[in-house]
Amino acid sequence: MLPYLPFRRPVLLVFTRFTSRCPLVTRAGIQYPAQCFRRSGLNKVVESADAAVADIPDGATIMVGGFGLCGIPENLIAALVRRGVKGLRTISNNMGIDQFGMGRMLETGMIVSHIGSYVGENRLLEEKVLKGEIDLTLIPQGTLAERIRAGGAGIPAFYTPAGVGTLVAEGKETREFNGKLYLMEHWLRADFALIKAWKGDTSGNLVYRKTARNFNPMMAAAAQVTIAEVEELVQPGEIDPDHVVTPGVYVRRLIRGEKYDRRIEKRTVRTLEASSSV
Repeated sequence: MLPYLPFRRPVLLVFTRFTSRCPLVTRAGIQYPAQCFRRSGLNKVVESADAAVADIPDGATIMVGGFGLCGIPENLIAALVRRGVKGLRTISNNMGIDQFGMGRMLETGMIVSHIGSYVGENRLLEEKVLKGEIDLTLIPQGTLAERIRAGGAGIPAFYTPAGVGTLVAEGKETREFNGKLYLMEHWLRADFALIKAWKGDTSGNLVYRKTARNFNPMMAAAAQVTIAEVEELVQPGEIDPDHVVTPGVYVRRLIRGEKYDRRIEKRTVRTLEASSSV
């Protein structure tokens, strides 16, 4: 413990001086200098989705949050399509649907390769794969989630039983643990992550809503630059710290989404006869 003692007092003094210049605000039972957050340059909000994606170059590797059409960053995707970058390598659970979500990126020829776990709702992707126009890698969904999480946690590789004895195992190292074979899988990381949250503050702290959380939090941690869009934008301190899922340290830029279509990927309803028989 002795080597750390010389560093403790200066750190405390800096914090004391920092807080003494700002009025303390109590939120969720905690006091902190809310105004200083804004003065210290931690406001990560940019003026538009177009500005948020303006520096994404051709050939970038991009993670896109969402499960089906739930929790996808609609506004950021639309801005990226308007920008017209090419040669993107995407990582996402699925590829949206025709003419919406990541399907729009596919239609404009922006994507050269995709890593995901399900692509059954996009006919154009099927056509492009069969024609050899896009490189598609399918991964078991749990493995996909863990590879992304490992990327955010700084874990280069891990072992999983999923895929042993199948095409998924081709060319991969296997090891036996307690009499069972496991595959070694490597982390997934990206240059940029486009994610969607329900609520965020100007410092980038994010809260998700129910199943719209899905892949978004793990992708936020696994990219060099994370760009988030939120439905509700609030000031620091208005979110209970216990409710924060993605801390602002992971988020580089933030926008408030202008418009949401909230499409349903596959609507399922009861027939009139089934309803009357209940």
